[in-house]
Amino acid sequence: MIVTLPRASDARVRRLAATLYAYTFLDDFTLLYPLYALLFADTGLSTAEISSLLAVWSLTSLVMEIPSGAWADTVSRRLLLVLAPLLAGAGYALWFLLPSYGAFAAGFVLWGTAGALRSGALEALVYTELEREDAVGRYAGIMGRARALGTGAVMAATALAVPLFAAGGYSLVGVASVLVCLVCAAVAAAFPERRTRRSRRSRRGTGDRDGDPGEDAEPSSPRAYLGMLRAGLREARGDRAVRRALLLVPAVAALWGALEEYVPLLAAGTGVATETVPLLVLLVSVGVAAGGLLAATGSRLTGRGLAVLLAVGAVALGAGAAAGNALGFFAIAAAFCVFQTATVLADVRLQNTIAGPARATVTSVAGLATDVASLGVYGGYAAASAVAGHGVIFALSAVPYLLLALLLASRPDPGRSRRDSGWSRRDSGRKRRDPG
Repeated sequence: MIVTLPRASDARVRRLAATLYAYTFLDDFTLLYPLYALLFADTGLSTAEISSLLAVWSLTSLVMEIPSGAWADTVSRRLLLVLAPLLAGAGYALWFLLPSYGAFAAGFVLWGTAGALRSGALEALVYTELEREDAVGRYAGIMGRARALGTGAVMAATALAVPLFAAGGYSLVGVASVLVCLVCAAVAAAFPERRTRRSRRSRRGTGDRDGDPGEDAEPSSPRAYLGMLRAGLREARGDRAVRRALLLVPAVAALWGALEEYVPLLAAGTGVATETVPLLVLLVSVGVAAGGLLAATGSRLTGRGLAVLLAVGAVALGAGAAAGNALGFFAIAAAFCVFQTATVLADVRLQNTIAGPARATVTSVAGLATDVASLGVYGGYAAASAVAGHGVIFALSAVPYLLLALLLASRPDPGRSRRDSGWSRRDSGRKRRDPG
């Protein structure tokens, strides 16, 4: 009997995936999330004060997004992934130890910074390590499963928060949230990160024609940081393939991501009993989780294939919203499933086009664009709600996806990147990449 042992690279990929899954689940397992607004209100804050806190949260994320990406590329992506849950945990501790407007604002600054530190760094670390193992073809499946686990973690945290609050109030929920953050940071420390030499070769290979001041600087120096920031912004702006793939991310992700916040209102507007609303919201969440799991099957889609996928999602969204009843939520769940799959695939296409050392920086630019677009959706939804119901707004939201599908179908495939075709910018003119 012949026993075939797994290759060392396969074992490393499995370890990377397992670490990612645990990290993503714990990071999204935020027990305070369904309760923090109640905590603020019970402390005596007005609706306007609570809204201002949410604005602090959003603005912090926007301001820190790109600088944190450059920091991850300059110093250590794993370090930022360790720091992110620690900062979030410190913010939660402030909330239940010193419940006041100032502590809540400081907590949101820490939480927003934590999200920015994680954004870009996580995708860049995972993709780079898979690339090292010649396994970039597994990126879509691994990231899709991670996003599905994140959605499951949110649902599990929401379910567990209720009995925890009943047993010990905000203090118990807060302590449990901090402990989860500590475990998440410990898991992040297990991420592999072997990129120092590769980054130096990559920087030489990309030919920094503009003479970045950080070319020969120490990695931790301001000069190196500014050089990496410039390199990332230059690639995001100056490389057509990267720019198109980068713009595809917010075009796909921002609208449905913002609409998800209004799903409970849409459910309530159908006239179902109040106790049925959480079940309809859960149905949509299941659709989102399924979309992550299905990402691997769509990883080979061409631009026109992605266009068809978005068109199907748009039709399902419009039909489900127009139905105006509980049955329509099956179509809405299917639409959100499609949009989650498309979001993962848009990220795959972006990662495939990036060839320089500033991968986290470029990815953070996409994250910033998504956040800004989401804010625009929130504003547009608020304005539209003055003249139309939730069902009408959701149905009309299908139109941008139809337009995006037409655009993708009419243009050369933005996903046929150098890596997809077997080439990278660094390999151009030298040798064909191993398709494995």
